[in-house]
Amino acid sequence: MRFSELDGARVGVWGAGREISSLARQLRLRMPSAHIIAAAFDSPPTPAEIQALDSPGARVVGPADAVAALSGCDVLVRSPGVSIHRPELRALSEAGVPVTTATALWLDEVGGDGVLGITGTKGKSTTAALAVHLARAAGLSAELAGNIGAPALDLLGLPRPQVTVLELSSYQIADLPAGPGSVLFTSLFPEHADWHGSEEAYRAEKLRILTLPGVTSVVLNGREEVLVDRAGSVTAAVTLYGIPGGWDLSADGITLAGEMLLGRAEMPLLGEHNALNLCGALAGLQTLGVALPELGSALNGFTALPHRLQTVADSGGVLWVDDSISTTPESTIAAIASFPDRAVVLIAGGQDRGQDHRELARVLAGSGASVIGVPTTGPRLIDAARSAGVTPDRALHADDLADAVRLARAAAAPGSVILLSPAAPSYDHFTNFEQRGANFAELAARP
Repeated sequence: MRFSELDGARVGVWGAGREISSLARQLRLRMPSAHIIAAAFDSPPTPAEIQALDSPGARVVGPADAVAALSGCDVLVRSPGVSIHRPELRALSEAGVPVTTATALWLDEVGGDGVLGITGTKGKSTTAALAVHLARAAGLSAELAGNIGAPALDLLGLPRPQVTVLELSSYQIADLPAGPGSVLFTSLFPEHADWHGSEEAYRAEKLRILTLPGVTSVVLNGREEVLVDRAGSVTAAVTLYGIPGGWDLSADGITLAGEMLLGRAEMPLLGEHNALNLCGALAGLQTLGVALPELGSALNGFTALPHRLQTVADSGGVLWVDDSISTTPESTIAAIASFPDRAVVLIAGGQDRGQDHRELARVLAGSGASVIGVPTTGPRLIDAARSAGVTPDRALHADDLADAVRLARAAAAPGSVILLSPAAPSYDHFTNFEQRGANFAELAARP
């Protein structure tokens, strides 16, 4: 369905957020005869959420009344936060109501040429930001849309950029009917089982982007076995990075087919995983035909995104690093590995999604790091760490984040790093990972 087909339509929405607000703005500006007739929310909407609908006559309902209220719509646009597995959505689909998303509407409207879609369990935001930065450094017009940057529909009516980088979550991919021209996949490990229903469903619904209609080029992290295994079933042209012969990371820096193009000292971000993200961004841009500039100067001015190995304080020789975005044990392991020359005091813990802490515990024991666990998963992590050999004086329980910062401050010696990398989502105690990271930065700044 093209966005232009919504003129005169009775539009329903489910959920709130940036994409739904963008949809309402576009309907008002471009298709005033279309209007939102019903909006479903899982919790009572705030005045700001209702105002964002920009449709005063819209009926606002809860889940119990959603099917009846939305069944009269010509189309239902779901927010990414609304799972495709909800029985209400199945009932509406069976009743003949088309269900789509703002991302799907935008791609159907503009097509996938010049669009690099980037996804992955972790690394997609940094990779997307790097790709846009490099495309602009190459002298091209480039826009960042999706999970970060502008909502995709906000780009309608603007001059079409030469490069559009679209960051895509599994929530956006799960029912996407067609993909961007180029797809870059950074990593894949267990996450979001609550939204998808199981880890197996998450994996399948994430990977489906590789075989969607419209995808002509696929770029995969060659160090991720699950992605390499999937490459054989992809009909689009496949490029691997992180391997000899392609964009790769050596002991000395970034190479292309063995030729050194960027020394490690010139890399703008911490961590081997971020160096691989840079390799992915470079490989992805090449699939769009971008002539890349000299990397050293092109990367000038690029800094870590908020809450992604972001230094928030440096006091008394102790570095304070906010990596609140790390919501899985795997991403926390990568964060610890980013500081090979520093003693690490890790603060971890958050919403319990049944995380397996055994490998993280082994890394903590092998690296000599200390760990302070905060609820809800903190106690399980501390037990795993002690079982792996971390001594009790280096594996401590904290009541909350403020208590963890107090304990970390006492444990950290000059030259060490206090690292917030929770290995768990934030929703048990914070609104989101951004709020958790901001709270950590505020606590770190206190004397």
